[in-house]
Amino acid sequence: MRHPLRKPSPSRAASFAGPRAALYALCVGFFMICLDATVVNVAVPDIRASLGASLNEAVWVNSAYALCYAVPLILAGRLGDRYGPKRIFLTGLAGFVAASLACALAPGAPVLIAARAVQGLAAALIAPQTMALIVHLFPAERRGRALGVWGAVGGAAMAAGPVIGGLLITWTGWRGIFLVNIPVGVIGWIAAARLLPDWQPAREHRLDLWGVALSGLGLTAVVFGVQSGEAYDWGTVAGPVTIATILAFGVLCLVAFVWWQHRNTREPLVPLRLFHHRDFSAAATAGGAMGAAMGGLFLPLMIYLQSDLGYSPLAAGAATVPMFVLSSVCARLAGTWSDTASPRALAALGFALLVVGTGSLALLLRPGIGLWALMPSLLVAGIGVGLVSAPLAGIATRTLEPALVGAASGVFNTTRQLGGALGSAATGVLLQADIGDTPTTATRAALAFPVVMLLIGLACCAAVRPADRGAGDRRQQDN
Repeated sequence: MRHPLRKPSPSRAASFAGPRAALYALCVGFFMICLDATVVNVAVPDIRASLGASLNEAVWVNSAYALCYAVPLILAGRLGDRYGPKRIFLTGLAGFVAASLACALAPGAPVLIAARAVQGLAAALIAPQTMALIVHLFPAERRGRALGVWGAVGGAAMAAGPVIGGLLITWTGWRGIFLVNIPVGVIGWIAAARLLPDWQPAREHRLDLWGVALSGLGLTAVVFGVQSGEAYDWGTVAGPVTIATILAFGVLCLVAFVWWQHRNTREPLVPLRLFHHRDFSAAATAGGAMGAAMGGLFLPLMIYLQSDLGYSPLAAGAATVPMFVLSSVCARLAGTWSDTASPRALAALGFALLVVGTGSLALLLRPGIGLWALMPSLLVAGIGVGLVSAPLAGIATRTLEPALVGAASGVFNTTRQLGGALGSAATGVLLQADIGDTPTTATRAALAFPVVMLLIGLACCAAVRPADRGAGDRRQQDN
């Protein structure tokens, strides 16, 4: 099987500065989209006060981004296969900058939610191209280090979101968290245009329109049903439409999607033979669990620190600075180590540390607690985040032939982002349900969800095959 992308022509290759420069250009866009997944958490109280938004609307500011990021990721991976990953990356980055401006100028919660949805769609175009280009840019024996940089950037951005958000809110108000994307995005677009290789597909790819429609409808319905169930008291939404019927419709669409992928012998949106690779299946499931855990960790924590303990957005966000530093350092180290050590063991250790950190954080919460008392738990969780990201991405792609990399990147990122959307939705439901007699018990109940998700991720690591680097290298050479 041939490489699915043609190398750049000599004229195009002249502007390609090399794999390392291309990696750094990719990381600018990846940092932005990961940052915006968590930077809004710390702004929720300010957004509610400024726009007069309900808690459900404020939660949807996050969930709209996560949902619209997750749903089109598989399609975005295929668009990169069809039109070239550089073109799709640049299109997504331009759309992300425009949507950020719309978020900053939003006059009310509905407009802000709509702009965040567009921002999520643009992010979906960016994410699969970063992972796919890294796989194609770096040979197997050097890919772990590159994925370590990629994982460090993503983990650092998600962990740094609350502190960056806290600083910007203190200095400029909540609109500043979106305005900052504009200069950064413009610089990133110029760097990517100059430094990324303009690889083009070696053959024409079909778009599976039925697959796109069924997966989009199914994922949207399921996440909307979970997110909005509490707001509608798990009953009627409008007329004969209920939360139960929306969820049932979503599940039926996803079942029909899987059936269609099996029947479509031309070019399905998700080649089901991907899941014949046990490592990919385990890594994708673990990625979904990790996304759900991260989506469910920061939202209740930031709301509790500000609304119930009275900390400022800056103080609440600053609590994650050490976590951000450790996550970034450990992700770089884990990527390097995964070239020579067992990525399965590294990912499992990361999940175990996350369970310990998140679980102890939930147990420590009490009225009047100081931020320093929470720091050991956050540090342990930060190490865990860093150890998971790069090894998990390497596990997902190490046994795949190059023709499957685009689809695999889309599916892997979809499971992670869909997990984040469901995690945010589930914790929003738990917070609105107000479990227990006090805000502390309600927050602890919400934090139990990410702990369960992390245990699932740990179990997935046990299903990964021990590394056989010789076989992986031979597969790359054969293809």
